[in-house]
Amino acid sequence: MDDPGSFCPRYLHAVELVGRRWTGVILRTLLAGPARYFEIRAGIPDISDRMLSERLRELEAEGIVTRAVIPEVPVRVEYALTDKGRALENAIVAIAKWAEEWVPVPDTSEEPKEVAPRAAGGRRSAHGKR
Repeated sequence: MDDPGSFCPRYLHAVELVGRRWTGVILRTLLAGPARYFEIRAGIPDISDRMLSERLRELEAEGIVTRAVIPEVPVRVEYALTDKGRALENAIVAIAKWAEEWVPVPDTSEEPKEVAPRAAGGRRSAHGKR
């Protein structure tokens, strides 16, 4: 790379693909092996069904994930990483190690928010205005 300000289009595409919200978590989940939709969803509690479906379709279109329909009763669908997807393991593990060293644990304790007292006789709308 001669010009530090110029990036290969393949690099840009890869970073944008893997860097999309939830993609890294989905890939890390699938590194453990094939999983059904509900298993992936259960491992990522904050992701919406719509977003998970969208990300899985994107990864499938990129050849990173396969979707296998298993003809049982009821029909079973499993998602798994392809060789191309498994090739991302070193990058995903490196990001996980970096995060453990450099990213602080988020404070999940929710302290009650202080509520300002209302003026006597005044009603507020949903937007806090009278």
